[in-house]
Amino acid sequence: MDRLMKAVNLLRLYDREFPAQLMAVLFYVASHERCHKQALEEDLNITTASSSRNTDWLSKDHRLNKPGLDLIKKEVDPGNQRRQILSLTAKGKDLVKQLTSIIYE
Repeated sequence: MDRLMKAVNLLRLYDREFPAQLMAVLFYVASHERCHKQALEEDLNITTASSSRNTDWLSKDHRLNKPGLDLIKKEVDPGNQRRQILSLTAKGKDLVKQLTSIIYE
């Protein structure tokens, strides 16, 4: 449990109120690199609005005209313009590497 608490505290350095659903979205993208947003919604059983809110928060531009966490990037799927592909940014990859190190010391 101590390792998990250290991991949560690391996430809280990015935002003091890092909610569990935001963690779930980040962990999903980290474990399903270059996934579709729709797959994330189905697998995590969250609404389109909730996934948009969370992916905006994790990306470079937050939905409330403030900077996002810049941990993931959202790109339009070239095969289907209505779908988004989610992947980790360099900053996101560094964070996941740190989290992995903490959890699997």
